[in-house]
Amino acid sequence: MAKLIPATERIVRARKLIQQARDLPVPTTGLGRSDFSYIAQVKDLMRQARDLVKFIPQTAGVSAEMKEEVKKIYDEIEQAVQEILY
Repeated sequence: MAKLIPATERIVRARKLIQQARDLPVPTTGLGRSDFSYIAQVKDLMRQARDLVKFIPQTAGVSAEMKEEVKKIYDEIEQAVQEILY
């Protein structure tokens, strides 16, 4: 059976995934930032981060502060995608 991950740990892991996407080296050969494998890696990391936190707001007993943190994570993901890919 899968181990449950607390909401605070999910937020920490999501931020680590966002940082991993920022730290990915831009390919120097070929298309650079337009390289399909690079784009796919970035989007996959962002999807994983989004999937970690997407059900936190619907969970019973979650504080308003935690819900606000999830909104911040979504904003960080969107900002990171804009900075990395565009």
